[in-house]
Amino acid sequence: MPEEGRAEKSEGIDPKLLDLLVCPLTKTRLTFDRERCELVSDAAKLAYPVRGGVPIMLPSEARSLDKA
Repeated sequence: MPEEGRAEKSEGIDPKLLDLLVCPLTKTRLTFDRERCELVSDAAKLAYPVRGGVPIMLPSEARSLDKA
């Protein structure tokens, strides 16, 4: 059963929702990284996780995209 939930999770996010969402820090558009199941803000250099189809739009939960 966990694999079924995982497959569902990897399918992504509703495109209509993606059109409405913006980065909470920069207010810029986000792109969806299907492989990592994250919403990416290039302006903030952050990736927000999507868990069970629900975007977690908290900067404290985001992964930094900086390579430093």
